[in-house]
Amino acid sequence: MIDRRDFIPDRVYHYPSEDADLTPLERQDDPDRWNSLVASGDPVITRLRTDRLGMVWPSSSASALWVVRAMLDALAIEPGMTVLEIGTGTGYNAALMADAGARVVSVEIVPDIADAARTALERTGFADRVTVLTADGENGAPDHAPFDRVTATAGAQTVPYAWVEQTRDGGRIVVPYMGMAYAGALIALDVANGIAQGRAVCDRAHFMPLRGQTDIQPALRATPAGPLDRLRFTVTQSGQTITFTE
Repeated sequence: MIDRRDFIPDRVYHYPSEDADLTPLERQDDPDRWNSLVASGDPVITRLRTDRLGMVWPSSSASALWVVRAMLDALAIEPGMTVLEIGTGTGYNAALMADAGARVVSVEIVPDIADAARTALERTGFADRVTVLTADGENGAPDHAPFDRVTATAGAQTVPYAWVEQTRDGGRIVVPYMGMAYAGALIALDVANGIAQGRAVCDRAHFMPLRGQTDIQPALRATPAGPLDRLRFTVTQSGQTITFTE
């Protein structure tokens, strides 16, 4: 069993109380609280950013374990598959997919996060099964394509067509949708003849956005445009279409 503690950095951030601001928590200073937070299965905030107004926001995290499982279930990985992961983060998710028998190429846009993930994957014995690239994940990893599966651990308002192009016929893309139609829907798209089509498999899959699609606040405040079980996606070279079936 892969231990998430092996991938979480020693410094994380939490809310000590309901009315408190995000506060650093150092593993060496309070190991019991650090271990309790990481073992809880809740999301663990690992990085912060300050916006132009001086507001502090989470910028990277280890996802809640329930949504990690939901994404892995939707991917339906089989041994020998090749997987493109957008957003390496801690490297934990890539290790889970590699442990399921996949060969993983993971793309991380932040260089020091990518470096930390490489170190964790090497330390835990997954370096030979996971390749971490430092690049913009919206472009995929064309030099390593095609892939049997593509997954994103960052929210997308628009699914980049590069991900569709780099997926084999019969392959699948699993991505958290963070757009106006239904923010937080986890989408599974099956690819055939250069077209990706699919539906939502669950909701409440709220992720930090892709670096190039950061304006998600309006979507988070919006009411879903229709019921989750009727949400349908189509992604072609011409763009993305979202409908709700009758």
